[in-house]
Amino acid sequence: MTEAMKNIKRLLVIAVFAAGILSAEQASAQLTDGVFPAAGTPNNPKVDATWNHYYDYQGITELTEQIAKAHPDLVKRSSIGKSYEGREMWILTISNFKKGDPDKKPAMYIDGNIHSNEVQGTEVALYTAWYLTESFGQIDFITELLNDKTFYIIPTINPDGREAYMKAVNSPNSPRAGMKPIDNDGDGEIDEDGYDDLNGDGHLTYMRRKNPRGEFRVDPSYPNRMIRVPEGEFGDYELLGSEGYDNDGDGRVNEDGPAFSYDPNRDWGWNWQPDYIQGGAHKYPFSLPENRNIMEFVMAHPNIAAAQTYHNRGGMILRGPGAAEDVSTYNRADVRVYDAIGEKGEKLLPGYNYFVVYDDLYTVFGGELDWFYGIRGIFTYSNELFTNFDLFNSNENADTDVYEFNRDLLFGDGIVPWEPFNHPQYGEIEIGGNKKNYMRAHPGFLIESMAHRNMAFTIFHGYHTPKLVIDEITEKDLGGGLKEVTAVITNERLIPTHASIDLQYNITRPDYITLDGAKVEAGMIVANRDLNITYEQKNSPEKIAVNNIAGMSSVTVRWIISGGRNYKVIVDSAKGGTVSKSK
Repeated sequence: MTEAMKNIKRLLVIAVFAAGILSAEQASAQLTDGVFPAAGTPNNPKVDATWNHYYDYQGITELTEQIAKAHPDLVKRSSIGKSYEGREMWILTISNFKKGDPDKKPAMYIDGNIHSNEVQGTEVALYTAWYLTESFGQIDFITELLNDKTFYIIPTINPDGREAYMKAVNSPNSPRAGMKPIDNDGDGEIDEDGYDDLNGDGHLTYMRRKNPRGEFRVDPSYPNRMIRVPEGEFGDYELLGSEGYDNDGDGRVNEDGPAFSYDPNRDWGWNWQPDYIQGGAHKYPFSLPENRNIMEFVMAHPNIAAAQTYHNRGGMILRGPGAAEDVSTYNRADVRVYDAIGEKGEKLLPGYNYFVVYDDLYTVFGGELDWFYGIRGIFTYSNELFTNFDLFNSNENADTDVYEFNRDLLFGDGIVPWEPFNHPQYGEIEIGGNKKNYMRAHPGFLIESMAHRNMAFTIFHGYHTPKLVIDEITEKDLGGGLKEVTAVITNERLIPTHASIDLQYNITRPDYITLDGAKVEAGMIVANRDLNITYEQKNSPEKIAVNNIAGMSSVTVRWIISGGRNYKVIVDSAKGGTVSKSK
């Protein structure tokens, strides 16, 4: 073979090798880019998160870190403190940092998972952080939103309880809180190892035993369902309660378990009551470290104008008050704001209803909703995320939908079928029932839809935090070297710069409207421009203190100046942000 032929062969080999590389790169590109975009969903996201499962603490830590690293100009991740067991409580501050200090912009606070087993609030919070950051620069509305506003997002405010729910044996309803295990029944015993799991499947289900004089029979259409027989009839089974043993001979099964009896949503410093009045309260307000961390963060951020906390079960959009005696804290003007946002939520969230806690549900003392509004003047909702309506977009067959959905859409994956077990105390029994991840936690394919709709409601809420604009600056020559300068400042959103309870107790400082760059002789608030009714502020007239700028309303201020041409008007509001305009 000649040297020329060898060179040709080498070139052919290189060409084939290069073609292989290109082919591999093209295949990779097709996997990444070969998609048709769906409306309303981030395309080619920097963080490839998935929304058909639940993140444990490690997953939350990793995902929040990825979001922050992928979007350094939009996200700061930090910790507001540690949980009881020493886990960091991660918070994401999300805003366009290039458009001003995020702690000076009107802010929306979001948290989830205050109760251990109410897990999907974390997914809504995480999805919101992911969606906002991935949509910035793609969707104009989101871009403008993050230019104007700040979102403080804490995915889980009960990380210990979340881990206990996910990693230990539990039912859909346990554990609720997540504090240190205690001796619930006063027998001197604490079962640090958790509930008894008789069949070792990781789920705390139920026990039944055949009994010709029992109160229950099997539903012939759904073998996993037990039906109570009519009065005067006998069934085939008796229910023995949740699976487990009577460890201490007191006639009660599994009562010690991982007994987390303290309720974090009874620990807040508004109308707090001790445990004998409000079951679940701990020693005193904010005796739980997780809640104390949140309280300290919120107190340090007066720019928070709106808040959302996520619970689960019921399909409800809740607002306070939690107790009848607090009705007077919500005046008509604030209720109109609550109603407008809540009623919009009913449209965005099919199957959900907008409720007042004490009026439509039950009495809650020391609740998060009331603390946020009553102590900080923050317009706050709590959404109960799961509802049976989600199963078939209907409530017509609520009793059986759970079993039909499990059979036809989950193919049996949501329920442990009844199986025999030889119990040392009860003899031959059967064990079965809902798995812990069914009927409080959404099935996987419903999580993203639930998260997106709830996020949309919360974004609507956040959008309506105050947006202040200086509509008008006019001059009038008064003669003698004096001029009258009038400015009109408008709040273009529903939420005022001060809630009624904020005004009542002077929670947040006034809004300041300053004329900078002119020699000010007098300053005043204009109560009626047509009739020239004004109220003079004699001290520091250049910096006029305004108590409130109501939603969808304006205030007018006026200065008399004796010098200065190149002046500007500056509006500085704790909850409404800072804006300025030059003449």
